[in-house]
Amino acid sequence: MPMKPLAGLFLALACFFGIAATGCVFELAYGEPDLGVGLTRAILAASLPGTAVALLVAIRLNQPA
Repeated sequence: MPMKPLAGLFLALACFFGIAATGCVFELAYGEPDLGVGLTRAILAASLPGTAVALLVAIRLNQPA
């Protein structure tokens, strides 16, 4: 079954958010973050639910009707 283009876009967005969350965790865990603690925490707080939502939307969009 081929992937629908919009589902692929949301899957790419979920990957982007997941990479951002992973980077933020490492930045916070191993010293002073380059962007500052507050901004790094804000990015982490936005990217964690963003990953889950984008992944669920991608799965929902690609389900057969």
